[in-house]
Amino acid sequence: MTILVQQVLIKDINSPHNNTIRDILIHKGKIQQIAENISALADKTIEACNLSASPGWVDIFVSGTDPGYEFRDDLDSLSAAAAKGGFTHVFLTPNTQPVTQNKTGVEYISRHHASAPVKLHPIGAISKNTEGKELTEIYDMHQSGAIAFSDGNKPVQSAGLLIKALQYVTAFKGTIIQVPDDKSIAPHGLMNESVVSTKVGLPGKPALAEEIMVARDIALAKYTGAHLHLTGISLASSVNMINKAKADGIPVTASTTTHHLTFTENDLLRGYNTNLKVNPPLRSEADRKALLAAVKDGTIDIVTTHHTPQHTDAKICEFEYAGYGMLGLEAAFGVLQNTGLSVDEILQVICYNPRKIFNLNGSISEGESADLTFFKPDETVNFTAENLGSKSKNCPYIHTSLNGQVIGQTYLNQSNL
Repeated sequence: MTILVQQVLIKDINSPHNNTIRDILIHKGKIQQIAENISALADKTIEACNLSASPGWVDIFVSGTDPGYEFRDDLDSLSAAAAKGGFTHVFLTPNTQPVTQNKTGVEYISRHHASAPVKLHPIGAISKNTEGKELTEIYDMHQSGAIAFSDGNKPVQSAGLLIKALQYVTAFKGTIIQVPDDKSIAPHGLMNESVVSTKVGLPGKPALAEEIMVARDIALAKYTGAHLHLTGISLASSVNMINKAKADGIPVTASTTTHHLTFTENDLLRGYNTNLKVNPPLRSEADRKALLAAVKDGTIDIVTTHHTPQHTDAKICEFEYAGYGMLGLEAAFGVLQNTGLSVDEILQVICYNPRKIFNLNGSISEGESADLTFFKPDETVNFTAENLGSKSKNCPYIHTSLNGQVIGQTYLNQSNL
């Protein structure tokens, strides 16, 4: 297929065409030509006012649901959700059934059919059945295409096991992704422990559960010299520890979520919205502002959605019994613009940084693969359920106005433009 995109603002700090308006000709999955004006026959021609293009966006932590939980989402619907959000690369956690913990599980995801406009990257489990007791076949999974290693939403509690995993991945310069959460501290906590949790009458989870694990895992990364990525950072105190670790030269990177930059515990004062039941929990307004500042100054390297599909029955129930997590892929760009971040700041944390950290090559240059996202930053979108690609609907952004619209994306020879 040949696609001609006319008069598009190129946003790519690694491209010689950065911040210029150009035509882009794509042929058979490659960027064939970039010029001020291109006259060529094409199967599809795209011309839209105020259109921008960047390298394809990346989400490094999306809940795996296939195999085992296809009623929430299968690989096709997850790909559709990602494509609607402008993402061309999605990392899937290993919390499937069976767990993604061997060569077979990794290849099931990495070999997902070539007609999908999104590349799905499996994250291999650190421990067998994500039970935190015994290491998996890490090297075999690496050889088969695992992008990184994590126990996903069941973070490794044993320091001894995690240090072995960190030492193991140093052999091939791999990455361990960890949600910093000490499960033994207030295991029945449903939201941030504060005066707000007292007001709404829900058991709280103290900041200490995150702080202890951030400090411990940074110490393990320092000891092993392995690359550790902490995701789901939700506290100002965690930001301070990460900032110091980076200053000390410890190989630590970090991500927060779109919802921790958007919502706070105070949003639960307006009602027991189960879509706001997430882990780590929503924190204070001071924490939200600290996270936003950390995105701006580079302490936080990546923003991820922690996109977690849940069946309707898991959300239409009492808050105590509701499943954790919300959808975020489809709305991510508009949500981030609503926080006040600039387009350049957003691209840094959903495009340039994740690509650099996880070695995903690509730029908007002639001869490069057509791994691109097209968007209109100044377009207002009334986000509805129709904007979702997921089978699930647990999205708190429905019926909100978002500043920014994804027009489509291309990945190699596939496109949803």
